[in-house]
Amino acid sequence: MRGDRGQTLPIYIWLTVILLFAALAFFAFAQAAFARNGAQSAADAAALAAAQEARDELLLGLGDAVGTDDNWLDWLDLPGDVAIPNDGPTAAAQALAADNDATVLGGAEPEVVDGYLRFHVAVQTNYTVGDSIIPGTENMQAEAEATAVIKPRCEFDADADPTKPLELVCDDEPVNIDPEDFDPDDLPDASVMFSVHLAE
Repeated sequence: MRGDRGQTLPIYIWLTVILLFAALAFFAFAQAAFARNGAQSAADAAALAAAQEARDELLLGLGDAVGTDDNWLDWLDLPGDVAIPNDGPTAAAQALAADNDATVLGGAEPEVVDGYLRFHVAVQTNYTVGDSIIPGTENMQAEAEATAVIKPRCEFDADADPTKPLELVCDDEPVNIDPEDFDPDDLPDASVMFSVHLAE
């Protein structure tokens, strides 16, 4: 009986070591998942911030175009040649990334995909995964990417004359514009005329 008890002691020790190792490995993966989720949250916020800043720029451009440019309706279709200062969206993306303890890699570059204006942002966390049983995690930073899309919400008659008064329907809200008697302050909030959401 004494001999049997002596033989089981090494088994208990090995089982304890195995369970401890498994617990430490699980903790390491949990650390990595936490860092990855933090990076993704930062990327999502940065991409949305860039697109929202661009949306505000679009509204300002539209306000300047009405009454001075007979092609002002093109702003509502977001053509690929719509000029948006890149420093604004990039600065907004960097600010939101910093709020989430991350850094934007590169900038927030606009691109047109399937007719819609998009902003793709990549970020890297300012913090590391942390010490774990996996070598190198103490210096490993998480990275993630996200893309936000701007879509027009306004509908209007395709044959509408941009030099005459017309009514837009923006997300079921009527917006009346008279190019001959127009005040940019009469435009609704940018969110009424353009939607912003993360790409799937």
